Amino acid sequence: MSNPADTPEFVQLAPEVAAAAPPRSRRAAAQRVREARDRLTSTSGTRPAFDRELLRQYAQTRLSASFVVMLLVVATGLLFGLWIEPLSAAAWTCGMLCIHAVIIRNCRRFLADPPSPAGTRKWRTRFVALDLLYGLCWTAILIHPGGADIISNTLLMFLMLLVVAVSSMLAASLPVAALAATTPVTCAIALNFVMGGSFDNYVLALLAVAAEGYFALLAHRLHSTTLATLEARAEKDALIGELEQAKAISDEARHRAESANVAKSRFLAQMSHELRTPLNAILGFSEVMKSEIFGAHAVPVYREYSADIHNSGVHLLNLINEILDLSRIEAGRYELNEEAVSLVHVVADCHHLLKLRASSRGITIHEVFEQGMPRIWADERATRQIVLNLLSNSIKFTPQGGEIWLKAGWTASGGQYLSVKDTGSGIAEEEIPIVLASFGQGSNSIKSAEQGAGLGLPIAKSLIDMHGGTFTLKSRLRIGTEVIITFPPERVMSALAPLSEEAPPLQPENFDLGSADDKRRARNKPIMSAGTGL
Repeated sequence: MSNPADTPEFVQLAPEVAAAAPPRSRRAAAQRVREARDRLTSTSGTRPAFDRELLRQYAQTRLSASFVVMLLVVATGLLFGLWIEPLSAAAWTCGMLCIHAVIIRNCRRFLADPPSPAGTRKWRTRFVALDLLYGLCWTAILIHPGGADIISNTLLMFLMLLVVAVSSMLAASLPVAALAATTPVTCAIALNFVMGGSFDNYVLALLAVAAEGYFALLAHRLHSTTLATLEARAEKDALIGELEQAKAISDEARHRAESANVAKSRFLAQMSHELRTPLNAILGFSEVMKSEIFGAHAVPVYREYSADIHNSGVHLLNLINEILDLSRIEAGRYELNEEAVSLVHVVADCHHLLKLRASSRGITIHEVFEQGMPRIWADERATRQIVLNLLSNSIKFTPQGGEIWLKAGWTASGGQYLSVKDTGSGIAEEEIPIVLASFGQGSNSIKSAEQGAGLGLPIAKSLIDMHGGTFTLKSRLRIGTEVIITFPPERVMSALAPLSEEAPPLQPENFDLGSADDKRRARNKPIMSAGTGL
């Protein structure tokens, strides 16, 4: 019996940690954290930088409208001087101008002051206090005791609306200052109307309060619009900064990639010569030893070893050629030597070259070609390499007794196509991008005894792309694979139509040789003596 302590203990595993949040969620969370930090460090609930910008706009608006405010104060002082004591009106006008001068001076000092969070709070409080003093001074003239019976209610209402409107517009960037400048005036006028005791005065008091609310709402909307504009500009500046940073990173990465590509090309160009020189010697001497040209080997196994050495050298040479071709294509240095090529003849030649290999594996290759197809304008070497790569891949991955179909014909658009279809093991759908990448190999290729470098399909695809054609790979596991390449219609060399007009005569119609004897001498004259005077 087994010991109870030896029985396996089942422990419930903790749930897996949730996957990392997507970039959009991380960005939204970072924005919420930034907004919360800004609300804690700002005096108005916005970003600290926006507080400074709003105060700057307030100061600039005050400076630009200083002349208008001075005209309003002087005109009001002159108007009230006609009904009340001129000395009181003059004193009020001087006091208002002094307060206005203090506001203008503080606005200029603020614009010249270097930005700082503590300084922003100080200037904000100072501007609110100055606007409150500005509103109280307007209240002093509008509820002057001596003019209570003289100044009409219409004039008071007009002046109150004018003062509230001007103050609200000037302090729209700072709503607290706008309220401090307009609330004392509105409260004083409304209280003055209520103390009148009549129904008309009550109505005017309600209108004054309603006007104050309207202008306060208008100032708030202007402040919201200004703040939205600042936020949009800040986001635009941030986006421009991110784009510039991303562009700088991209340019640096591109420069590094170009440098690496140049270094790779130089390395391959140098190593190709260094590898091919000893490889040619290996191939030549191994072929001599394999063929036993200078006599039979004392040990028969040496002949097999020589054949293995020769086959390995050929495989290595093909691999070097493929790597060099791919590097030239990627570097844009592969030049097409275009000429008139018959696609059917190229496919038939490639089939003849690989027929022995297919027969040794028991594979049957069927040819289905359309007859009478014209030539195409293409690189014959590149076209032959495409066909050889596709056909050799099909032979490599088709099992014993399989079948391969070679088809060549017309496309629906007027071009020409080549199809290589086999009954091999196939490629999984998720592995198709892998096999089309450089040095990419699928799972079946790794398990195969004839492993390659994974360059056949990428080279074929790159070469057909250089011709302006298309490369399509269709495959299903345990069913087979089909590769279709197409050449565009503009590469098909169609025969020219016959000329509709007759050819011009060889001699002019008015040409006369003279008499019959002259014609006979000209006809019997030797051709080789033409132009010699004989």
